Amino acid sequence: MLANNKKISVVLPCRNEEESLDLCLINIKKILADYNLSGEIIVSDSSTDNSPNIARDHQVVLIKHGLEGYGLAYLEGFKVATGDYIFMADPDNTYDFTEIPRFIKYLDDGYDFIIGNRFARNIKKGVMPWSHRYIGNPILSSLFRLFFKTNIIDVHCGMRAIKSNSLNKLNLQTSGMEFASEMVIKAIRNNLKIKQLPIDYHQRSGESKLKTFTDGWRHLRFMLIYSPMFLFFVPGLIIFLIGLLTMVTIYFNTFKILNITIQYHPLFLSALLMIIGYQLIIFSLFSKTYAITHLGEHSQTMDKLYKFITIEKGIVVGFLAGLAGTIIYLIIFIKWLQNGFGELSEIKNSIIALTLIIFGIQTAFSSFILSILSIKEK
Repeated sequence: MLANNKKISVVLPCRNEEESLDLCLINIKKILADYNLSGEIIVSDSSTDNSPNIARDHQVVLIKHGLEGYGLAYLEGFKVATGDYIFMADPDNTYDFTEIPRFIKYLDDGYDFIIGNRFARNIKKGVMPWSHRYIGNPILSSLFRLFFKTNIIDVHCGMRAIKSNSLNKLNLQTSGMEFASEMVIKAIRNNLKIKQLPIDYHQRSGESKLKTFTDGWRHLRFMLIYSPMFLFFVPGLIIFLIGLLTMVTIYFNTFKILNITIQYHPLFLSALLMIIGYQLIIFSLFSKTYAITHLGEHSQTMDKLYKFITIEKGIVVGFLAGLAGTIIYLIIFIKWLQNGFGELSEIKNSIIALTLIIFGIQTAFSSFILSILSIKEK
């Protein structure tokens, strides 16, 4: 028997779905009855059409909150869900609710989180906009797999099932379409056992609520926030190395490009790149530390790094860098005195000194912030 007598909560986020809600509720009730599944249907509603009345006619659990947002609809529905298993899907006829038993079966088999894969089967022409099917979804899902080291194909599929005790571990918070990404990210970070299932995807009824560019950006933004390695560290390291390489090259050499002699002016740009790159690398440490101490993440690499990075070492390194820059300035000042306060050609050394002093200040004060962030919540 499916579900081992577990109760199932079918949660439907609803906003103006009067064209499809009735048929969806009929199909869900039939599936639950045919498979003798104990369950409840929760319609989390923010509609301005007849959808709430349709839900009342079917005598399902209606949560009328009026809060617009895909994530908010689910969060409101989860608050009243009493099932051991939570099944999720949009009530717009795009998903086939006969899949419920198959999703529940895999939860019974020990998986914690089940997500559909619309791309494992043929999607009929016109069912999904070409920009979503061939550009948006593949690109975002590919980036997701790269950032979070997973093999999930259809990250944004709306048909999902999860055990209630697993859902409680995720602490989901986002209000919009990025909720779909948040759930998968936190499922991965909490080491949930995840299963992908091929599903069919059908033409929706009614008007789509998806905003292509706005919602796509929200997904990408959320992925970047949860992946400081790609948001801060990688670009920071590249920028820093470009700055360092050009600074060393220009400092020790003189070039001519298009009969223009390159002396010291590009060093200002090199210094700027190094300072920006270094700060981005520091930001990556801040973000990763916060994720470990406040969001429950784990990282063996960071654990090893913390043994070497301490507030005391940061202050010492920062002080030495600042001291080196100050000494260079003192040497320049002494030369200036010896020259009777006349003209000096010490711009290159001045730029090096300024860069070292800024590095020293960044390092010393950042070590304090890192120390604060490393305090774990109980």
